[in-house]
Amino acid sequence: MGGTLEYLSGLFGGGHKSKKLKKKQIQTVELKVRMDCDGCELKVKKALSSMKGVESVTINRKQQKVTVVGRVDANKVLKRAKATGKKAELWPYVPYNLVTYPYITQAYDKKAPPGYVRKVEPVLSSNPENIRQEERYITMFSDENPNSCSVM
Repeated sequence: MGGTLEYLSGLFGGGHKSKKLKKKQIQTVELKVRMDCDGCELKVKKALSSMKGVESVTINRKQQKVTVVGRVDANKVLKRAKATGKKAELWPYVPYNLVTYPYITQAYDKKAPPGYVRKVEPVLSSNPENIRQEERYITMFSDENPNSCSVM
């Protein structure tokens, strides 16, 4: 009944105006958190799941990955994870197939989980001749190039 009265009073411009709270959208926050044992895992899970707005916390200790789903802010989740005393950062890896040059020094990381490389912004040289040279070397061994080298 209260909802109907508020609606009608809103239509006719009478009464007080209630503040509408904007709900945050559900988002997924991925973190890399250093965890060595079950105790570390439990400590991180307990700290993150007690946050307001968190719906689920998933931990993959082998990859050192924590996934938090809910109506939360990524920086607040990161801050809470660091408050546990563990080394934490936002998930720095992307799948291998999404990176143009996965073996450049900035992207290749020995500690990355299988199938992942470090997320880096591509830095293109300002000289257009160098870019053409790089493209030529890349396509030389490409599967799409019918004239490519076929050494097995």
